[in-house]
Amino acid sequence: MDSTPKLSREQFIARMQSYVAQALGQVADAINDAAPGQVIDASEERIRQLFADLRRQAFELGLQMRIDAAEAAFPPSEGSNHRQESTQ
Repeated sequence: MDSTPKLSREQFIARMQSYVAQALGQVADAINDAAPGQVIDASEERIRQLFADLRRQAFELGLQMRIDAAEAAFPPSEGSNHRQESTQ
């Protein structure tokens, strides 16, 4: 049985939706901005970069959400921040 905390799939998708919508809008802009007869040459590299950025954002967000889930599941013990008072 795997007890490693997981990120919420639904929350991840919800948080990524704005990134995806923005990237797809920029893809449409790159295609529309290309000169007639130059759509592929003028837009392909820009679109490739947009999806590379989206892939990086998805990975970084997912990784951070997984870390956050693990930290929430295993909060620090009180002993690590609790100052012991000396008795004299």
